[in-house]
This record gives sequence, C-alpha cells and structure tokens, in this order.
Amino acid sequence: MFWPMFAVAMGFLGLTVLGVLAVRVFVEAQRLGRQVTESARRINRAAEDLERATASAARSADAL
Repeated sequence: MFWPMFAVAMGFLGLTVLGVLAVRVFVEAQRLGRQVTESARRINRAAEDLERATASAARSADAL
C-alpha cells in the first residue's frame, strides 16, 4: 500500500513542479514580449530621427 500512495504523491508533486515551471515560462515570455515591443519602438524612433537628419542634410546640400 505504501508504493501506490508514494507513486500518487510523486505524480502530484511532478504535476505541481510542471505547473510552477509553466507559470514561470509564461511570465518570462510576457517580459520578453514587452522588451521586444520596446526595442521595436526605439528602433522606429531612431529610424525616424535618421530620416529627418537625412532630409535636413539633403536640403543643406541643395543650398550649396
């Protein structure tokens, strides 16, 4: 009777560990998604700044 109870307890413990790990993976995936979104926003802002600087340099070159 001991071994079946032990097996059930270990099965429950294993499911609990898998559940905790699944929650941690989910939280880290959300954090990664937020970082990717912020990085994309910063890249877009830098691209817009570069585009404005290029346009300004082109106008300056035309004025010469």
